[in-house]
Parts: sequence; structure tokens; C-alpha cells
Amino acid sequence: MITQHGLKLGINLISSYFGDIVAKVCECLLRKGTLSLGQIVRLTELSRENVKNSLLVLIQHNCVQAFTIQQEGGFQEETKIITQYMVLFDIIIHHMRFPKFLAIVSEDLGKECEEIFEGLLQHGRLSVNQILERHKQTSNQSEGNSQEAVQENFSRLVNARYVERCPAHQPFLAPLTEEETAAKKQGAKSAKTRRQMAEASETLEQRALAEAAPMESIRFLVESFAETKVDEQNSEEDPHSVTVGEKRKQGDLDLDIEDGTRKKKKEVLWRANFEEFVRHLRHKACIANVRTRFDDGAGIVLNAMLEATRSTETKVKMECSVPLSMNTIFEEVMKSEAGRSMTLERVRAALVQLGCHLPAIGIDETYSIDLKNIIELAQNEEVESIVLKRYGREAYRIFRLLSKAGHLLETDKISDTTFVDKKDASKILYKLWKDDYLHMEKIATYGGKQSQFLLWKVNKKSLWEHVLDEMYHAGLNLRLRTAYEQEQEKEILQIPREKLVGELAKRYKRLRKVRIVLESSLMKLDDAIMLFHDF
Repeated sequence: MITQHGLKLGINLISSYFGDIVAKVCECLLRKGTLSLGQIVRLTELSRENVKNSLLVLIQHNCVQAFTIQQEGGFQEETKIITQYMVLFDIIIHHMRFPKFLAIVSEDLGKECEEIFEGLLQHGRLSVNQILERHKQTSNQSEGNSQEAVQENFSRLVNARYVERCPAHQPFLAPLTEEETAAKKQGAKSAKTRRQMAEASETLEQRALAEAAPMESIRFLVESFAETKVDEQNSEEDPHSVTVGEKRKQGDLDLDIEDGTRKKKKEVLWRANFEEFVRHLRHKACIANVRTRFDDGAGIVLNAMLEATRSTETKVKMECSVPLSMNTIFEEVMKSEAGRSMTLERVRAALVQLGCHLPAIGIDETYSIDLKNIIELAQNEEVESIVLKRYGREAYRIFRLLSKAGHLLETDKISDTTFVDKKDASKILYKLWKDDYLHMEKIATYGGKQSQFLLWKVNKKSLWEHVLDEMYHAGLNLRLRTAYEQEQEKEILQIPREKLVGELAKRYKRLRKVRIVLESSLMKLDDAIMLFHDF
């Protein structure tokens, strides 16, 4: 579900990167859902050519996935194959995280890999030939050594799973079989029917993403350097080949909108593997939360367990870490400089802190960490800090009580437990309810005299959505303020640095400070957005 301000933030990101026309097409898909080319043209009132070009840009930058479906014709009409376009909101939002992704690659693999990865972020998707060509244009090294180094660094990026093969640009979704359709309508009565019903209950968009995704066996498979050379020669002979920097409006990305599928063998296109970066940032957030709540030892042990299972973890939102034996955990802890000072008993104590129950003597010791619980605790702490800053300490105590209780509590009970005067507690509760932070229910009793009780609780599902929307709103405001400041001082930005003296130099320094504050605030806010949306 895309919230109101999340939608506006997504449109703002697309507009700032690709312009207003592309943003208008993207907004249409965000608001209306999956649409065909004709529907987008009608709703946006743009020319067919503008819509096609905008879709090509969005697909090139992984923000839209195209797929084809079979549409039954009416009376005396033939069956049609229709191309549909679905917007990928999560990847749109990832665009403001590119600096974080680059920092991860630089820290893990070095500057050379960061430069290759930066090209992928700038252009959305590239073939190996285009990556080599881009490096040739920006490097002064000898061609042979340079290409071998690029190939090696690109392989390191793929092996680290920071880069993956692009999904199929336009998969075909076969119509549901009669059995699947019947299972969807009638309900599940057997294991086979339940499986068919589960498949049928998938949305069209989920089926399209699953069909487009490359098989796991080839997702991170890199062709040999010799094969790349052959492909490079073929691309030089191909008049439709695209150079780096173009939006690929012809050739492999023509989407079969009108011209049909090209028959020649297509180059493998690569893109950033956003799932891996979300997983990396999720683990980082879990470790930081554990260090804050417990100590460095617990953080070291959790980090060791997550590092040991990195190659086997395939899902972004795994609820628990992969089980590991005590020997494996201790060996991984010893690999870090900070971990070498920890004893086996200290590691056991850290596992207890992390919620693991130690087995009885003689039983194999295997441990896994409840990552979902760590995330939920971090989410609770984030919302509690918002309540504390916005409404004060008494409101914080009231909200914390209701959040931990998980059920309805009466006003008097809340007042007595938090030591807040009943009159003040009523005002605070009403204020929190009015701002959608609490759920309220009224209960009337009829006896000797009629009376009414107010019951309160925290509905985390709806509250988390509300908090996320507020964060999107704050993120949008930060981006708009940054754009406003740059627009106000655009004359200063056009003057060479060496000519900025006196009053001009002061204005430039002020703009620089404001940008640093706004951009760092946005990055910190994005950490909280990921906590509620991506983790």
C-alpha cells in the first residue's frame, strides 16, 4: 500500500531525476495501478510518443515492469495480447538511498568497484560491454589492463551479490487454468486445491514479478571474458547498439510496444541488487539496536552470526537468522578484532541477552536470533521517541503503557498506573487519539444511572502506516526545502569558486551548511522510513 505522502515523495523523486513528463506518467501509474499504453495516454493526455519514451526511461531505471497478458475478445473478436505496465514504488524510493548503497560498496570492495557500481546507479541497467566502454571513456589506463581490471572488479560485485541480472523486460503471463479459477472461486478442500488456490490468489503484479525474475541459478552468473569480447564485436556490427548515457530508446529496450521482439541474441543486462542492500542495512539496524539496548558484546555476537550466514540467506525479510552451532558462532566471533577478547562464556551470555535459550548439557547447541522481534522493538522505540518529542514525558509514559499492554485500558486505570492526574491524562489521551496515535472505544453502562467509559489502546498496524506516512511527508518537505535553497542561490552556484569573495563567499558558505544539514537529516529520516517500510 502506497500512502498519500509516499506517493507525493515518489513523484518528487522521479521529477527531480527525469523531468515532469516522465513524472506525470509515473504519477498516473502510482495513482491508478497497472495500466496499458493506451490507458496511460488517455489518462495523462500526453502524446503516445511521450508516453512511450517515458515508459522506456522508467523501465531503464528499474521503476516500471512491463508484462503481457492474453485478453479475450468480445463477440466475433479475436483474442488480443496486451502489454501492461506496473510501477515499482520500492525501487523509486531507493533512488534517495543511492549514497548509502555507494558507501556500502566502497567500504566492502573498494573505490574501483564503487566507480563501476556508480555507473549502474546512474544508468539503471548496463551490459558488461557498456560498463567496459564507460570505464574506457573515463580512464587513462592502457586498454588491455584496464578491461581486465574492470572485468575482475565487476565479478567481485556480482559475487558479493551487489549486482544481479535484470529481470525479463516483458514476460508473458499465461491465463489461469480452469482448475485454478475454480479453486479461487470455491475455496480449498484438499492439499492440491489449496495449492492451486494460493497460486490463483496471487495478484497479477505478483505473478508478473515472479515470471520476470531470473532463475536463481543464473541470477549471479557472469559470462567469461572471452564471451564478452565476442558480444562486443557483435554489438559493434549491430547498428542498433546503444552507447552509455543514452536512454536505450531503441533495440533491446523497445518493449515490443509496436515493433515486436527482436530476433538476435540479446546482451545480458545488469542492475543493482536492491534486495542485498536492504538486507545489509537491515542487519546494520539490528546490530545498532542490540548494542544500544544491551552492550557491544551482544552486537559483536549478532554481527558474527549474520556474517556467517550471509551466503545462505536469500530472503530480505527473514524472521529469524539461520541456525548455527556454538562452535561456528565462536569461530566467527574470533575473526573480528573486538571479538578476540570474548570468552566462550561471554558469547553464551550474549546469546541469552539476544533471546536464545541455552540447551541442556549433552544436547547439540544450535542458535538462531529472532530478527523480527528486534525490528519490532526498534519500531516501538522510534514511535515512543516521536511521542516524547511531540507530546512530552507524561504522554510518553501513557503511550508506552498502552503499547506494552496491547489491549484496551480504561482512563482511570491509565491515570493510576502512569501517575498522571486524571484530568491531564484525559487531555493527553484525547490529543493522541485526535492525531491518530491511539484507538478509542466508548462503552455505555445502564444500571441505576447511565454512565460512559472510554477505553484506549495502540493499534500498531494502523499506527505504523500513519507514522510512515508522516515520515514520507517530512522527507518530501526536506527535499522541497533543499530544492528551494538551491533555486534561491542558483546564481552563486554558477560562479566559479575562486571568484566567490566577500558577501558572495558568505552566501555560498551558508548554502553549503544548509544543504549539509538538510541532506544529513534526510538520510537519518530515511533510516526510520526503512525501519517501517523495508525491514
